[in-house]
Amino acid sequence: MPSSQVEAFLTAQEEQEVVSAILEAESNTSGEIRVHIEAHTDLEHLDRAKQLFHLLKMDNTKDENGVLIYVAVRDRKFTIYGDRGIDRVVPENFWNSTKDLIQDHFQHGRFKQGLIEGILQAGKELQAHFPWEHGDRNELSDEISKG
Repeated sequence: MPSSQVEAFLTAQEEQEVVSAILEAESNTSGEIRVHIEAHTDLEHLDRAKQLFHLLKMDNTKDENGVLIYVAVRDRKFTIYGDRGIDRVVPENFWNSTKDLIQDHFQHGRFKQGLIEGILQAGKELQAHFPWEHGDRNELSDEISKG
């Protein structure tokens, strides 16, 4: 699969806006948010997100509070995967409002806006359970990873 679909999903400028949203969202929480974009997977999308979560070393955060927003462009699918520390303290449908927000934008072709608003929403939701505390450090890269 040519990576051109992945490259065309967001412009370089849009990528920087998404990274800025990650920095903003993480400024109020110890949670770590990442975005991974690839063209296609033969796996179930949630299984691929779990695999990437490990490959990106997102399961190594101190509070187990990393969140991955995974997008498969050609498949027209995305999923949100949170680490064990989050799952232990939040209700089962915790990510539904964030997922619905992203999905609404994606259905209308507003990919950058969907990611930005989803990231900011996730940051707000994480803040309630994992507030930023003095001494917290950014444990993971904020750059968008691509497959």
